[in-house]
Amino acid sequence: MRQKKDGRIWYWLRNLLLLAGLVMILFPLWLVVINSFKPLEEASANFFALPKSINFQNYLELFTNSNYWIYLKNSIIITVTSVALILIFVPSVSYAIARNFERRYYKAVYYYLLMGLFIPSQVILLPVTKMMSNLNLLNHQGLIILYAAFSLTQGVFLFVNYIRGLPYEIEESAQMDGCSVFQTYVRIVLPLVKPMISTILIMDVLWIWNDFMLPLLILNRSQSIWTLPLFQYNFKTEYSFDYTMAFTAYLLAMLPMLIVYCMGQKYIVKGLTAGSVKG
Repeated sequence: MRQKKDGRIWYWLRNLLLLAGLVMILFPLWLVVINSFKPLEEASANFFALPKSINFQNYLELFTNSNYWIYLKNSIIITVTSVALILIFVPSVSYAIARNFERRYYKAVYYYLLMGLFIPSQVILLPVTKMMSNLNLLNHQGLIILYAAFSLTQGVFLFVNYIRGLPYEIEESAQMDGCSVFQTYVRIVLPLVKPMISTILIMDVLWIWNDFMLPLLILNRSQSIWTLPLFQYNFKTEYSFDYTMAFTAYLLAMLPMLIVYCMGQKYIVKGLTAGSVKG
């Protein structure tokens, strides 16, 4: 009887904690949504109230009186290109390391890349910016290169552990049937690591799309090459903050990422769990 009572208490406590967490997550999103349909004067009068009427003026102004579409295009180009490079290089580098891990050179490369996980990003921002300036890469191309390079640390760590946990006998059978190393990698290994590819894809899309610091440092020479996070920051000035327009921009920028995350969050859990345990 006591165990049954303890189980019921834990059941309600767990549900209350989950409910509290859900409210903490959804309440700020709710405020963003309702205030995006208010004019600034109405939002200033009562920030938490529902809008008196559905007003799409903020959306119309965002689409017509700003360079929103230019910044959206910049974000899409940078995100898609960066993720494409990441999905080409990270699995291939990881495969080479995983299948040659007993060799001193590959093990040294692996631990060298792994050191990047222990270095705070703030420490390297200044020298990286200086280096990119000297190379004349304070542009989209330079930012894409940085994203691809920074993704190697976590990506290689997860992929190497995952690939080392795969049975090597499958690859040996393919090679005995006449497949080259490249054919084995493309036809055998890549289909087996789809959960990890999905994990890296979703994590890096969310990171690159929402990143503010690197674009602020690399794309500060011209407004025409800004990304959406830099454009959203522009609603804040020294003396005022047009937060209804900012919330509208935030909401439109969040929607595609929310869809991506909802579609792929199960792959994130599966891939991270497998990649951290195998090997």
